[in-house]
Amino acid sequence: MLLRHPDVQFYEIDRVAFALLVLGVVVRAVVLRQKLFVVERITWPMAALTLLAVASVLSQASDHEFYDRETWSLLASKFIVPFALFHLARLVFTGERRFRQFEMFAVLVLAYLSFTAIAFLVGARDLIFPKFILDESLGFHADRARGPLLQAVANGVSLNMLGLLALHAYRRKSIRGAWAVWLLVSVPVAILATMTRAVWLAFAGSVVAVVLVSKNRAFCRICVGFVLAAVVLLGVVASTTELGGALSDRLSERGPVDYREAVYTGGWQMFLERPLSGWGFHQMPAELPHYVTGYQEKVLYPHNTYLELLVELGVPGLALYVWLMWELWRLGRGTIPLDERTGFLDRQFHQMWPILLAVYWANATMVVMSYQFVNGLLFTMAGMLAAQQRRAEEMAS
Repeated sequence: MLLRHPDVQFYEIDRVAFALLVLGVVVRAVVLRQKLFVVERITWPMAALTLLAVASVLSQASDHEFYDRETWSLLASKFIVPFALFHLARLVFTGERRFRQFEMFAVLVLAYLSFTAIAFLVGARDLIFPKFILDESLGFHADRARGPLLQAVANGVSLNMLGLLALHAYRRKSIRGAWAVWLLVSVPVAILATMTRAVWLAFAGSVVAVVLVSKNRAFCRICVGFVLAAVVLLGVVASTTELGGALSDRLSERGPVDYREAVYTGGWQMFLERPLSGWGFHQMPAELPHYVTGYQEKVLYPHNTYLELLVELGVPGLALYVWLMWELWRLGRGTIPLDERTGFLDRQFHQMWPILLAVYWANATMVVMSYQFVNGLLFTMAGMLAAQQRRAEEMAS
């Protein structure tokens, strides 16, 4: 999911990898005599939204369009993969050892994404891997630090969420030493390298939120210290590169704002025509140009998750999505078992959960969240929290 973007036309590798993952977890669960499927509160809106999207695709597909690879790939990345990973997580992450492995995975991926973004920022392109990141014919924003996801916002959301997890690991002393400090200091620089204002604002908001919700003053001082060190590092980078001019140009750029105003207005007109039934899954990009003036492209993207749901799946689709987000938020308010209060899913993680969701929600107003890695990361953590809540209930009973 991290190293494969939808613009690379090799969808079969996704299907094979996903099928092997599901098969492996199911076989492991059977061997360990685990209950394969447990219906949680969040299962209902996830299942309903997935079925609504699948029904939309099936209803509009003709015989020769039924196996449209792009449509089914997007359907999987938005709904099917998150649904599956949420329920698989409760089977896999059953103890602190598994949580530790997940935590180390998050830290290593953060180190890779930060290194890649900073290498792009300073012009060290020979250090960037894989090389398709530099291919201007793939993805979007080839002039920004977009990483292997090939989209600057997707890269920024990943850096932000993984950075919060790394900060959580640092607080728990799971990562220590100078390399951990350098990693956390590099995150703001990598975020800046995405050259995306929505990502900047979401990151700034998450830092402020972490300081406000933390009751540990020493930890707050550490967070402020990381930010100040990052500012110094940014000053060094700006003095040795053309970063200052690029930032000024990006802040004053009006084109993306005008574009969003146009597509939002056109999208609202589309919604008013079909408020209940919607236009059908993945139909908005092709239909939107008929409702937008001033742009000659044959395909226009809404750049807003909520607007796309409203237009494509109607009011029922957005209502189910809001229900789903509400259930995600509730997971952070669950009970923590006594033997897990000093583990990965401790009280501080529960306090950080709304911040992780807020990062996701804020960026969803600027893009359509069709990124498998981002969705997979969020719903895997949601599955961990749901399983923890069920363990607490079982212990109480």
